[in-house]
Amino acid sequence: MIEITNLSHSLGVKTVLRKIDLQIPDNTVLGIVGINGAGKSTLLRLLAGVYLPDAGYIRYDDRSPADPETRRDIFFLPDDPYYSSFMTPLSLFDYYLTFHPNMDRETYDRLLGAYKIDPAGKMRNFSKGMRRQVFIALALAVKPRYLLLDEAFDGLDPLSRKIFKDAIISLVEEGRTTVLIASHSLRELEDFCDRFILIDDNVIKEQGDIAEHVGRLCKFELAFTEAVTEELFRGLPIASLIIKNRFVRIVLEGDSAEMRERLERLSPAVMDEMPLDFEETFIHDVRKEGMIV
Repeated sequence: MIEITNLSHSLGVKTVLRKIDLQIPDNTVLGIVGINGAGKSTLLRLLAGVYLPDAGYIRYDDRSPADPETRRDIFFLPDDPYYSSFMTPLSLFDYYLTFHPNMDRETYDRLLGAYKIDPAGKMRNFSKGMRRQVFIALALAVKPRYLLLDEAFDGLDPLSRKIFKDAIISLVEEGRTTVLIASHSLRELEDFCDRFILIDDNVIKEQGDIAEHVGRLCKFELAFTEAVTEELFRGLPIASLIIKNRFVRIVLEGDSAEMRERLERLSPAVMDEMPLDFEETFIHDVRKEGMIV
């Protein structure tokens, strides 16, 4: 288990995280969301031991991130990972083998093949997406107990994303890995994350099960025989309301069956319930908290 207690950190004079408390069970896939500058990357760097917290502590089964044993259990893939100008995928593997002696070369070669990466090619000549594929193959070859990913899907094409997600799910299902992933691609997170945290104003504002969180809201499209105004919907638990003459799109907080019944009392000519995803609930949450999106 990862345990974060009373964690605070500043970068220069700016407070980035304040009194963060969080417990992450083993074999969890946790999505970390928030607007730009919310502190997602800083939290991952603290978890990886790149930064030392100003206050509070992080424990991996009662061990510090600075403990050599813990470091061997962690693989952190930042948004812009380091590589030297002369490195190739082959030399990169050998370099990381120093820190992770049990790396799986077969997994690495298989993923490079799936991504159609030349193992002897110069990393500096690769596109951003290709470099990301190499580091993803590296992370999965390490098979770490704790995998920390910052904007891992950035630059990946749809097939690369699917290969990556399938490999992560396999690691977790094998009982080997806990994954923490910060991303702006909320639809990607919804596909395979168990839980999420929303960081804003230096603290965790929301957390929980993604499916349950999405289930708090329901969305309907309605058509009326005559033009309507916001007054018609007064008293409903509205999260979002768009009216265009006779046509309405409304997002409500509450059980969908109950909300459907209440909307039917307004006598719409047509009413359809629409699917709602994690990205839409995120936008609702940040607007409710007064964040800028």
